[in-house]
Amino acid sequence: MANLKEVRNRITSVSSTQQITKAMKMVSAAKLKRATNAILQLRPYANKLRDILADVSASVEGSNSPFTVDREPNKVLIVVVSSNRGLAGAFNANVIKATNNLIFNKYAEQHAKGNLSIIGIGKKGYDFYSKRNFNVVANHSDLFSDLNFGSVSVVTEFIMEQFKEGNFDRVEVVYNQFKNAAVQELTAEQILPLLPPEENKQHTHKAKIEAEVDYIIEPSKEKIIEELIPKAIKIQLYKAVLDSNASEHGARMTAMDKATENAGDLLKSLKLSYNQARQAAITTELTEIVSGAAALSNG
Repeated sequence: MANLKEVRNRITSVSSTQQITKAMKMVSAAKLKRATNAILQLRPYANKLRDILADVSASVEGSNSPFTVDREPNKVLIVVVSSNRGLAGAFNANVIKATNNLIFNKYAEQHAKGNLSIIGIGKKGYDFYSKRNFNVVANHSDLFSDLNFGSVSVVTEFIMEQFKEGNFDRVEVVYNQFKNAAVQELTAEQILPLLPPEENKQHTHKAKIEAEVDYIIEPSKEKIIEELIPKAIKIQLYKAVLDSNASEHGARMTAMDKATENAGDLLKSLKLSYNQARQAAITTELTEIVSGAAALSNG
């Protein structure tokens, strides 16, 4: 049985930890609200932009955009979107696991030849791969301090320029897609080259598109497509970062809520141990007093 001082110190320590986890849960809940609003407001715009691009490009015989050129993926770039801080459950570990799966399975040949590069958005992902001597070409952990479309667009423009110059043949982004506070879905998306609408969807919805979509396009469909493609790529990466940001706060809120509950259970167990130790100490003292009194009376 642990002595009373040890148990009392543990109770104090666990109580302090519980207060911290409870405060972190409340902070994450407030941040989650703002992050959720941001991604929910962007999704309709991103989806509509994708639909317009698909609808307009369906009636154009190909595109001259350099961002739609599908080359053999000899040089690959993976954008890893993680967080800057831990204490978010398996949030970062899952992103790294999904990225490793992509590297060592889908792009094992490129990795073996040294033709696989990584951009880290988030300190955890950057630290993991830079410490293991991967070819990390950039670190953009500072994006989360002031997350906005302009700052993410700077990263996207760098990636687009590198793809245009032929330094990368394929670019994929790995991130947690936000579903709700408790559920994040690991996602790997190809952002370059920009994938055309799937053939089966074109055939299935061709009549519907012709019947329902009636755009007045100026100056031309080709010009509109050339303008929409870079914007669509920027929106795609911005949406991934917003999704990851909301997922991080949801994961941290859930993790801190669970930690607070676990601390409460541990406190109950420690208080029970404390009461048992206290009772045992009192019983021992009473036994000693009675024994002493009996010895005196006998004497």
